[in-house]
Amino acid sequence: MENCGNGTRTHRRVVLFPLPFQGHINPMLQLANILHTHGFKITVIHAEYNSPNYSNYPHFTFKSIKDNFSEIADELATNPDGSYFINYLNRSCVDSFKECLSGLLDKEAVACLIADAGFYFTQAVADELNLPRMALRTSSLAASLVYGALPFYSNKDCFNLTKEDSDYEERVPEYPLMKFKDIVKITTNPQGMGDFVTNMLDQMKASKGIIWNTFKELEGSLLETFSQDYPVPSFTLGPFHKYFPASSSSLIQQDRTILSWLDNQPPKSTIYVSFGSVAHISELEFREVAYALANISLPFLWVVRPGIVRGSNWIEALPEKFLERVGDMGRIVKWSPQQEVLAHPATGCFWTHNGWNSTLESICEGVPMICSPCFVDQPTNARYVSDVWKIGVFLEDGFERVGIESAIKRVMMDKEGEEMRERINCLKEKVNQSLGEGGSSHESLKSLVDYISSF
Repeated sequence: MENCGNGTRTHRRVVLFPLPFQGHINPMLQLANILHTHGFKITVIHAEYNSPNYSNYPHFTFKSIKDNFSEIADELATNPDGSYFINYLNRSCVDSFKECLSGLLDKEAVACLIADAGFYFTQAVADELNLPRMALRTSSLAASLVYGALPFYSNKDCFNLTKEDSDYEERVPEYPLMKFKDIVKITTNPQGMGDFVTNMLDQMKASKGIIWNTFKELEGSLLETFSQDYPVPSFTLGPFHKYFPASSSSLIQQDRTILSWLDNQPPKSTIYVSFGSVAHISELEFREVAYALANISLPFLWVVRPGIVRGSNWIEALPEKFLERVGDMGRIVKWSPQQEVLAHPATGCFWTHNGWNSTLESICEGVPMICSPCFVDQPTNARYVSDVWKIGVFLEDGFERVGIESAIKRVMMDKEGEEMRERINCLKEKVNQSLGEGGSSHESLKSLVDYISSF
């Protein structure tokens, strides 16, 4: 199962441990591939839940550990508190992870452990086993700064504001870019989220270094700010997915037939809609999306993940005769090869939940965004996309057809949209430069390889 790639390389083994959610598994396995191409042998320890497909990675060694996540997995569809699930995993995986890692160390020297920063318990295990631990932060630098600033303990009530509250539209004093209506989305449980954030950031500071899936030209100033309080080595070598041709560690079967449908659409004409692998929406919100897409009369590709609509299996909640009305102008699929869709000349904008992987992929292909964040880091990413980088429109007031249609027109038809496209194409060029010889991400990767080799 192991292959050092180049037979002359004799680098040591690196052990990686991703959180078992699509948005965390993807960048961890991408990082594993990057390190493998630089000669490191790779072992991936993973939870039972959302187990990766071993056959896609014959050059890695995989070790599965018990997580007991099946006891609460059914709650994912109804419980919007992300910290509940991650804090649970940080308790349930301790013994099985320690046993697995200890067994690996008995058999072979390991250079270091690279754990998802969200698996904060791993620092204590690594310390006990005298193994260097690095943290992979799979979200933006911006999100970590916002998490560190928000008053999860001192002002819990501000996370429960509604539209009727006078402060709902106001800026958050601790991080004035954000509005209170943004942080309401971040968590429904400020105590649990505060516990998670505190543990995660404390153990990032205690680690031997932090690896970021971002690039300096986008978040360099934020890295400088972060490093003032977290003086450990940081490596910004993203975007990870750009190191290889479009590949997939998707846990859901992709519908590739839509690529030929896109081939028949005019350049930059098509709205691509996808809200990621975890988010859920109500039947009413789903219908508002449908009405807006039908009314706008532009080609659209809409990813409707089975189960995304609460109470529905798939698309039963569509308005009557919706499919007949839109005809071949629109396509609905269960999952898509997203990198290829965003890179397609026909794709004109990306209506997204602003998970960090999706946000980066859109930047890399120069596709402006419509932002509908759901929870955790997504509202921060959306706020930076719309207000700082100015490469998208934030649908701040939820799924309402008139607002949706207005946002689509701003991106697809107005001069404002042309300016967004120019800015995001500039960032696309900066991505390519950062990954090239002498670029910031290229140099950061070289530094990371040298750093791991020094352990």
